Amino acid sequence: MALITVFGVPHAYRLTTEGAAPPLVFIHGWLLSQRYWQPIVDVLSTDHPCLTYDLRGFGESSYGLDRYDPDIPAVAQVWGASNSPYGLGAYARDLAGLLEQLNLGPVWLVGHSLGGSIALWMAHCYPQQVQGVVCLNAGGGIYLDREFQQFRQAGRSIVGWRRPWLGQIPLLPLLLTRMMVHQPLAYHWGRDRCRDLLQADPQAALGALLESTTEAEVHLLPRLVASLEQPVHFIAGCQDQVMNLRYVHHLAGYRRAARHGKSPVIELENCGHLAMLEQPHKVTQALRSILKTPLLQPKKS
Repeated sequence: MALITVFGVPHAYRLTTEGAAPPLVFIHGWLLSQRYWQPIVDVLSTDHPCLTYDLRGFGESSYGLDRYDPDIPAVAQVWGASNSPYGLGAYARDLAGLLEQLNLGPVWLVGHSLGGSIALWMAHCYPQQVQGVVCLNAGGGIYLDREFQQFRQAGRSIVGWRRPWLGQIPLLPLLLTRMMVHQPLAYHWGRDRCRDLLQADPQAALGALLESTTEAEVHLLPRLVASLEQPVHFIAGCQDQVMNLRYVHHLAGYRRAARHGKSPVIELENCGHLAMLEQPHKVTQALRSILKTPLLQPKKS
């Protein structure tokens, strides 16, 4: 793992350099880290350069946040989007800076859950750097006030009750092998999830959660998806209880292809919210299929 400073914050990343196919950039979800992409990268890195990294405030990028400059203009002043340093646009700007320093691009983005929303913002704000987007266990566009209030309160509780000694409790990793998935994960993934849960910076964890789930941000997603000229695909778990399949189809329905009867959603059976761990072979197959799809040509003005 290497470190590179983006807007004053050290970012941890891994970059494979083999393969002549388009580079792939993997963006993890909330309270996770880049490590969960490894089963996918192990397969696809033979053909594609693959970049994984930890979002600012998560994983090994949780240090140095005191040096982050909150006054750096966010690119996300689009349709009234959040200008918070923990908003989706700010994380998109971080990724753009990372790609610029690594001289990598244009790339395909593969974003999981929160990372899928960041990928969509990245494609909108920096279209010259993005060839296409794949959203994994990511959807939305419908704001249900009661449900979102409960979701945010649960997130506040998770961030608030964390204590370092929790990592010494063997039952916590075991519990995390069963959370948000259709079938239990291997125990070592539970240990990793426990580590990432406890390691995440509290301000970043809470900020990213709250900023990405406001009514305004949720309602922006469909407009954003409809506006993108790049290909956008969705991979969804049929048993995902965090991002229900109907919300994935709802957001995907704003793509032109979907309006013409061709769904951009690939559904995975026996799969919950962590598809890259639950069904890595199927996710890899789906990505290979998507990446063989010819690029859509931009509309002529």
